[in-house]
Amino acid sequence: MKFGLFYEHQLPQPWGEESELRLYQQALDQIELADRLGIDYVWEVEHHFLEEYSHSSAPEVFLAACSQRTKRIRLGHGITLMPPNYNHPARVAERIATLDLVSNGRVEWGTGESATAVEMGGFRVDPDDKRAMWEEATREAANMLAMRPYPGFNGRWFGMPCRNLVPKAVQRPHPPMWVACSRRETIHLAARNGLGALTFSFLDPDQAAKWVEEYYDIIKSDECVPIGHRVNPNIAIVTGMSCHQEEAEAIRRGLDGFRFFGYSLGYYALFGEHRPGRADLWERFLQVKDQLPDNAGRGGIGTPDQLRAHLARYEKAGIDQVMFIQQSGTNRHEHICESLEVFAERVMPEFKARDQVRDAEKRRELAPYIEAALARKPKMAPLDDAAIPRVEAFGRKAPSPLLNSDRGGAIPIPTQDPLAAREVTTAN
Repeated sequence: MKFGLFYEHQLPQPWGEESELRLYQQALDQIELADRLGIDYVWEVEHHFLEEYSHSSAPEVFLAACSQRTKRIRLGHGITLMPPNYNHPARVAERIATLDLVSNGRVEWGTGESATAVEMGGFRVDPDDKRAMWEEATREAANMLAMRPYPGFNGRWFGMPCRNLVPKAVQRPHPPMWVACSRRETIHLAARNGLGALTFSFLDPDQAAKWVEEYYDIIKSDECVPIGHRVNPNIAIVTGMSCHQEEAEAIRRGLDGFRFFGYSLGYYALFGEHRPGRADLWERFLQVKDQLPDNAGRGGIGTPDQLRAHLARYEKAGIDQVMFIQQSGTNRHEHICESLEVFAERVMPEFKARDQVRDAEKRRELAPYIEAALARKPKMAPLDDAAIPRVEAFGRKAPSPLLNSDRGGAIPIPTQDPLAAREVTTAN
């Protein structure tokens, strides 16, 4: 089992002039430390307008900064919002490829639909359409990364002509792909599409074991038809984490932050009435926090022995990765760093040793199923060379703007090309 850190960039009120600056700089320090300690992944969300809950609207920029502060940790979009109103598929593909280049091939490409009224309303995304938008945009962004050139597409939610997307990612045909999951049905969706499942539900180990079994049964079946050009068979779950030699101190340092994470998520996704610019989530939370139930993820808050036992149950259930929620609520930077250090020294080594053996066995077992799944994938037909359109420069249709009056006239540039033809519209 592997381990990751999960970041929302939470920032409860009150805010000072440098609150967001300090938040981001401390997160970069934490991830640099995690890289040195041997943590496998960092995951960064994309959210918009979710005050206090998530100040992370440009994860590609933050992850690029992480790439220059680290050497080996995998850099995960957890997730990229795929409906084209948020991000045009070509822009997603370009950012994924560029991040993969600057990180020397360490990108994990998580995808998702979005879930909050604040975000979908802000970008005019109809909730009834978001699943279809995700499917179309995700499939085509993967095609853009894998094909040279991309033949062009006229779909329901976006269209573009033939173009060759550059740059291309280090990891070919594209980085490993994931999808955000919150229910059993989306776990099945992930498996049917050959995607890793980023499970943002707090599952107890018994429930997790059932979902893992169902996920891998689908991966091995004819139902698995990859949406991308590779299969990424993995399930990751989130849990709270605060590790200290004394249980009471681990709880004091980490429990309120974990509870705020759950409360603020519920506020924006389920029960809140939000007034932009007038957020008061932390004050609301303080009034009810002692009545909030502990979820399964609470088990990651305790002593090294308690955390070891908690994680061993997920390992036994077949979970591939546990993502730790530490930067939440008002959890303090120095406590997050100390917790990581204790975990890396006292808990992580035995899981790392077992993971090397398990990972090799898993690859051997799944190889024939992955090969069969990729053979089932419907492939977008490449264009014949003669069908690739020629795109006329604007200068062919108007006088050149390149004038130099000091030299007495226009700079000579070619304006005719007998081999050129106007762009041919292609649809696929």
